[in-house]
Amino acid sequence: MKNLNEATQENVEFMIEAIKNKLRMATGAAMQATHFNMDQYEDIKDLYEVVSSKDKFSISEVEALVSELGKLRNK
Repeated sequence: MKNLNEATQENVEFMIEAIKNKLRMATGAAMQATHFNMDQYEDIKDLYEVVSSKDKFSISEVEALVSELGKLRNK
């Protein structure tokens, strides 16, 4: 298990990839870890923890989570 308490680019990459895989994002290739700012580390970690805590998601849950992830991306 990774130590996600440290705000590193490596941890951001790990969490973004895990979120994309868990949500089976069709547009995952467009969502790169480099698109996220380290200032948003805690928000990304919170989203990661929500996604990691569930086995299945409804369509509306996936849409809401992807929307949140999109809001965290660098403009």
